Amino acid sequence: MKTNKIMITIDLEDWFQVENFKNCIPFSQWSDMEQRFEYSTRKLLKIFDEKGIKATFFILGWNAERAPRLVREIHNLGHEIASHGYSHKLCSDVNAEELREDLKKSKSILEDLTGSQICGYRAPGFSITDKTILHLKEIGYTYDSSYNSFGLNHRHGKMNLTQYNKKLLAYQDSEGFWELPISNLDIGKIIIPWGGGGYFRLFNKTLFRFGVERIMSKERGYMFYAHPWEIDPKQPQVKEAGLSFRFRHYFNLKKFKDKLSSFIDSFQNCSFVTCSQYISFLENR
Repeated sequence: MKTNKIMITIDLEDWFQVENFKNCIPFSQWSDMEQRFEYSTRKLLKIFDEKGIKATFFILGWNAERAPRLVREIHNLGHEIASHGYSHKLCSDVNAEELREDLKKSKSILEDLTGSQICGYRAPGFSITDKTILHLKEIGYTYDSSYNSFGLNHRHGKMNLTQYNKKLLAYQDSEGFWELPISNLDIGKIIIPWGGGGYFRLFNKTLFRFGVERIMSKERGYMFYAHPWEIDPKQPQVKEAGLSFRFRHYFNLKKFKDKLSSFIDSFQNCSFVTCSQYISFLENR
């Protein structure tokens, strides 16, 4: 029996929608940019199909409006559809009314396209807050997957998890709402980001696998995240962005596809599940 669970999650955003390029490409210019997320998402879907795994796709509502066929395709292939908000604004950058509208709008768009309830949410830039959780619960979401314990990134939000019950890698509050955090590596009091994204491209695959195995030895599970643009090395270059932002965005894009395939292959002794499947597993233990 495969006891360890791995969640592969995809934040479905395009190359021009990332937080590191926001000063160069504001929301008002998105419609003028070359849209490549359909092409790159289908490359990911092909890998998942070949490996026989299901993933969770946190989809921007703006993208869903422009690619409804892609959203339905992801859903029909058996992957989970969840919300990444509508316009990729950090939760900390908008007022309560704007945030509620963003959360409701993205949920409604995705539910209309799939005909299914949208249960999950991931905040742009992992900018979750306790107040955002209250809005999510009121609007009808049943889980969030935004908490990132790596505190050196100023975009990451803060949550008070002392009121939650810890169950393996997840947390559940008294009302039944779930938090599925991004997986990080704890070494003493030091927290090293180990959930995916640019860090997955930075570390060599042997080292990364070692870290994942260490996390799973404690949690019996692991949460991985990536973006479609990471499998697209031919995407446009944003030369106006700062050197640090460009490095973090473009580093090792050419190696991402092979590293992802190798990562999945190296954990065939684990069960790859969607976020909702993982929650169902916890509820039925």
